[in-house]
Amino acid sequence: IITLVPFYLMINNSFKTTQLFVKNPFSLPRTFNITNYTTAFQRMRYSRAISNSAIITCISVSLLILTSSMTAYFLVRHNWRINRWLFAALVASMLVPFQAIMIPLVSIYGSLDLLNNKWTLIFMYLGFGQPFAVFVFHGFIKSIPLELEEAAFIDGANKLQVFFKVVFPLLRPVIMTVMILDVLWIWNDYLLPSLILLSPAERTLPLSTYSFFNEYSVDYAPLMAGIVMTILPVLVVYVMAQRQIIEGIVKGAIK
Repeated sequence: IITLVPFYLMINNSFKTTQLFVKNPFSLPRTFNITNYTTAFQRMRYSRAISNSAIITCISVSLLILTSSMTAYFLVRHNWRINRWLFAALVASMLVPFQAIMIPLVSIYGSLDLLNNKWTLIFMYLGFGQPFAVFVFHGFIKSIPLELEEAAFIDGANKLQVFFKVVFPLLRPVIMTVMILDVLWIWNDYLLPSLILLSPAERTLPLSTYSFFNEYSVDYAPLMAGIVMTILPVLVVYVMAQRQIIEGIVKGAIK
């Protein structure tokens, strides 16, 4: 019930006026008017914003899964001392908060004229998401029997074929887990895009909700409608793929 209260407030108040919202957020709306949704659609530039979010999220998550799984496989199957140090450095990097490095990061990329670019943001997501993804894949790959790969080598497969045809399909449960966590992180992220994407045309959905904040006031009712429209795509994806998502998380936990 406690978890569902914010959803109730968000959906309930998206049909009210801002005055009624301020007066009593818990009261039911007098009429179910969709004016707030049409207002939010226009002010958020919703079509452009959802396109930006989808492009950034899909490319970032796809590259993260591919590169982190290959990195983890290399670190596991080549038990060199330098690989152990690299893995330890990756894990240790998760301890560094983003807020500690965001000012020098933006300063450097600004001096290189690389801000306000989707690919810069994707590159940063690739870097910041790598440590956790490699950590998760690393533990899973260690449980895969080496004999499966040796059999493929005997049949004439090279290293890339062994990885993509033997190892990668076995990573499906942990791929689902990493994908869920990274999609939620990247889709809902506000801080990093706000530092990189300066132009209104490049804004993602979370950034576009800022259009309801004025200098001295906040237009709460359309803001609630905008938040509903922001979380709706992820919610639809989850409902459609919930069986695979739960199956992936359970199998990953068992491993």
